[in-house]
Amino acid sequence: MSGIKGRFGIASAAVATAMALTPASAQAPELAMLNSLDKGTWELRLRPEGTTQRICLRTGREFIQLRHRQPNCDRFVVQDERNEVTVQYTCRGNGYGRTTIRREGPDVVQIRSQGIHGGAPFSIEGEARHVGSC
Repeated sequence: MSGIKGRFGIASAAVATAMALTPASAQAPELAMLNSLDKGTWELRLRPEGTTQRICLRTGREFIQLRHRQPNCDRFVVQDERNEVTVQYTCRGNGYGRTTIRREGPDVVQIRSQGIHGGAPFSIEGEARHVGSC
């Protein structure tokens, strides 16, 4: 038993050392899907009412806080996949939200966001499409 236990301990230590020595550049950047979206103007069509709004996308992160436009909100990445991200955020004194963005194609994303803004609940569901430059 002690031989097997010892070998597992050595293997575990080797894996931990290899992970510690892996350069950060080898890891995928956080929210890479948002980084890969085309920059420029996106048109967000809200469901079910069909209203639209235009958003100038510079980083992709503009989709996260559709109701809370102020900077310096605390964010927590809940899910960070190749074609879908979920971010929960808190804007001190102004509420919070949770947004899921799912990429359907190079120029189309589905967005769901809900939370509290200015003391009132909100819920957003819609589709955004890249329509040109800002």
